[in-house]
Amino acid sequence: MGLCALLAAVADRHPARIAFVDQASKPAWCGRPAIAWTYAAAREIVARLAEGLSQLRLPPRSPVGLCMAGMAEAHLAFLAIEQAGHVPCPLPVTWDEDRLLQGIEAAQILAVLTQGVLGAERPAEKLCRVAVRYFPLRFIAAFGPHVPDGVLGLDQVVLDHRGDAGALGTGPAAGLVTFALPGGGPGAGGPPPEPAGIPVPVRREAEALTAAAAACLVPLRIEPGERILSLLPPSDLKGLATGLTAALLAGATLECHPVFDAGALSAALDQPVATHLIAPAWMEAGFSRTSVPGRLRTLAYVHRAPCRLSARLPGRAGIVDVVAFDEVALLCGRRDAQDVGLVLAAPERAASERAGLIQLRRDPDGRLSFRGPACESRMLRRGITLEENQDDWALTRFRASLFAGVATAIAEV
Repeated sequence: MGLCALLAAVADRHPARIAFVDQASKPAWCGRPAIAWTYAAAREIVARLAEGLSQLRLPPRSPVGLCMAGMAEAHLAFLAIEQAGHVPCPLPVTWDEDRLLQGIEAAQILAVLTQGVLGAERPAEKLCRVAVRYFPLRFIAAFGPHVPDGVLGLDQVVLDHRGDAGALGTGPAAGLVTFALPGGGPGAGGPPPEPAGIPVPVRREAEALTAAAAACLVPLRIEPGERILSLLPPSDLKGLATGLTAALLAGATLECHPVFDAGALSAALDQPVATHLIAPAWMEAGFSRTSVPGRLRTLAYVHRAPCRLSARLPGRAGIVDVVAFDEVALLCGRRDAQDVGLVLAAPERAASERAGLIQLRRDPDGRLSFRGPACESRMLRRGITLEENQDDWALTRFRASLFAGVATAIAEV
């Protein structure tokens, strides 16, 4: 089952439920209106975009890039690529021209959907320059304003096409490709620095993405109709599994804030709806000095290995940690008996309800391995030396550092 099938299932039963909500300050940084999309409206727009993409006559299951900030149009475009029978390949919109070229070439992307404006940046123009350097990139399409000449306007595609909303999700999903950037690490007191490694495409099937989101939903405890408010970009496993996929799987509302705005975030948190905030782990110190945690049902801090776990602050009930091991696996746990520090030190502590989705193994030297539907993936880039799996266990490049029976850090081997 792909994400379009999940969208259609909720739209059939709860068409008026809100699916996607834009950040209130969206017009200031991209020139597009902030819109709240119901599940029924989202299904209609996805069908129209998918019909427009089918007119490009790309070969079935072609890799199609998606280089956009985390706004509603990005979620709709991701679903449209899947519905058109192609493979969505999220590309971080913050990448520079050289990094985009590396990723597009490594994944052999044939088309890219993007946006015209992002603050002072012009993503569509940047991708036009990439296309000049990579001939196989055949099509670039963008949401306005400021769509360059020669770029297909996606706003016009929505107006010109009438897709079959009833057919949404009825075909097989082609999976997705995200990009691992080995060699990076967290910064001190701020966002992690951009890794220096070359992007490595990682392919996973739709079922693996859904399984990863399901494993995250166990500690997050998101109910239908509640809201996920995400501060993560929807361009990798951790952003997609805790954002778009989790929302569709739970029948919840997804609101992304791709540009941090304290006022807009505070106003969003004041709305009378049960909210689950997904935030980068480096923000924990700042949030702990505010009233933000008290206004939430769940506050999930997302770590990217390698990272320190000893710096975490004692928090109220409802604090969840999500640790991303490159694009291989996500390990999630509440800060109680299922705390990730305890599970990393003694994998047998892992909750039985997730055993069928993801399993963890810690070797005597501390090296970590995963297996299960939630972490099934494979590298696509040629020339990369990979260690072979052992008994279906996916080896990672990380080990756990232990102190007094608790994992205090995750370091590279």
